[in-house]
Amino acid sequence: MRLVLRTMYARAYPRVFGANRELSWVFFEIFVPLVNTSAFVFLYRALHAPEAYVGFVILGGAMATYWLNILWMMASQLYWDKQEGNLELYVLSPTSLMAILLGMGVGGLYMSTLRAATIAVIGTLIFGVSLDGSQWAFALLVFVVAMVALYGLGMVLSSVFLMWGREAWQVSLALTEPVYFLSGMNFPLSKLFSSVPGVLSLFSAVIPVSFALDALRQLLFPGQIIGVLPPATEVLILGGMGIVFIASAYFLLKRMEWLAKVEARLSLRWQ
Repeated sequence: MRLVLRTMYARAYPRVFGANRELSWVFFEIFVPLVNTSAFVFLYRALHAPEAYVGFVILGGAMATYWLNILWMMASQLYWDKQEGNLELYVLSPTSLMAILLGMGVGGLYMSTLRAATIAVIGTLIFGVSLDGSQWAFALLVFVVAMVALYGLGMVLSSVFLMWGREAWQVSLALTEPVYFLSGMNFPLSKLFSSVPGVLSLFSAVIPVSFALDALRQLLFPGQIIGVLPPATEVLILGGMGIVFIASAYFLLKRMEWLAKVEARLSLRWQ
């Protein structure tokens, strides 16, 4: 256990303490999403949509930072480590890849929370969003459970992307915008479920961001949104996703370590 904790600390350290050292990242990860969010706010106001939609969009913009962190700093990270020659050190070290990914997740969660909180605070102040904080404890529970499920998915994708090799970059690009749509980041999820074929609804349901946003919007904007499911049901589904994703990541990483040590297929560059 001590080795696992030390590994997590070592892998989280550069993300926690380096979160604000690269100013260009701060600019692109806060200002650019805020501009995108503002565009939807102006669109909804031009269409005379209910004012609650402004809050829905800002909440979605904050949650988008977590999804981008999952794609580019969790799912693709082991592939980049392989290209830089770090993966061999990970596999040969006495610690586990699971501990390394958990450290990445902790550091990434801290970094993304700083970005998301900044977007939420600035957006709320600029556009005058009014939140209902009467169920803040339940909303916090939904957020925590959703992050477990989301970063569990990131650990699964990290293993899968490493197997896919150079296609990881293209897959990350391909998953960015479609997930914005399928998770309802800029509109209520119930509108998506009532208007798209059932297969797409199933894809949407397995993305933790979808039910997390739907539950948070129901709790923070009560009476102003029709949810797909009650928040209590959605948090149970998110908890189940977290268990399944983390267990899947564990078995996939074991398989990957076996390939590396027995067949030496992951420790050589360009393979």
